Amino acid sequence: QVTAKTAFLFILPQYNVSVPTADGELVQYHYGLKDLVTILFYIFIAIVLHAVVQEYILDKINRRLHLSKVKHSKFNESGQLVAFHLTSVIWCLYVVVTEGYISNPQSLWENYPHVYLPYQVKFFYLCQLAYWLHALPELYFQKVRKEEIPRQLRCIALYLLHITGAYLLNLTRLGLILLLLQYLAEFFFHMARLVYFTDENNEKLFNVWAVVFVVTRLFTLTLYILVIGFGLPRVESQALDPERGNFFSFLFNNILFRMSVLLLVCLFQASVMWRFIHFQLRRWREYWNEQSSRKRAAAAASTKQQTKPLKRDSGYHENGVVKAENGTSPRTKKLKSP
Repeated sequence: QVTAKTAFLFILPQYNVSVPTADGELVQYHYGLKDLVTILFYIFIAIVLHAVVQEYILDKINRRLHLSKVKHSKFNESGQLVAFHLTSVIWCLYVVVTEGYISNPQSLWENYPHVYLPYQVKFFYLCQLAYWLHALPELYFQKVRKEEIPRQLRCIALYLLHITGAYLLNLTRLGLILLLLQYLAEFFFHMARLVYFTDENNEKLFNVWAVVFVVTRLFTLTLYILVIGFGLPRVESQALDPERGNFFSFLFNNILFRMSVLLLVCLFQASVMWRFIHFQLRRWREYWNEQSSRKRAAAAASTKQQTKPLKRDSGYHENGVVKAENGTSPRTKKLKSP
């Protein structure tokens, strides 16, 4: 029994409470320091799954494609993230649908703070934190190039900041929807990269990703405005109460603070869109330069064929009659019969 309790501490989410409802009691969860133990266990699980995907799927594909070192590293990164994002999108979509967060958008801010979480919501957040924390030692295990490490560290830090902030500030419902939108766009991007590495002439999925990216940015900005601008200011409990998990809803009564937060959100989304537009313009420029160089090469080849000197018969032409080089006609003379 002692070992079983210790095992449950690592495997199952802790801090369960019975919340009375109209139909009886409902078991829900809140967070605490014991969550760190559970996260540590799932970090090791994520490392094992990462190695399985790498060895049994990605390495076999790499051996067939014969990619360069740079493309090999990017292919491994995108392959791992495609598997993770696809799993997370399906899992997150199931959670938000079963919990009714999509069918009832008001639930994103109603009864804030959302201190008590359903089992599947808490377990999802713990697994997400474990995955992005496991990505730190994977930078060493995967022998990532030094040039790529700062970019990947920024990505990991942003995801950890978003997930941890939503988890600790009791904004888990809003955080789930935002993660779903972000992971959906990232899935199409990394899937497009995988297809591009297998066939460099196939860039159709990049166009699909561009559309999905713009749509998800618009939905993300709309959610921020809806929740921060209209939802949280209407919460009944507006007093600062850290014990109940109400950290900052009272600040949204101040219109200056609310507008400042929305301005920061809009500026951040605008910077993301600017980087996206810059990336698309650079990709289109490279595509048109490649197409123009191909057309110039084809035109030069056709011109070379047209100006190629024709092979002439021996001798020269005089008044339309071919003469031999010594001036005599090459036509054979008939011999008179004796």
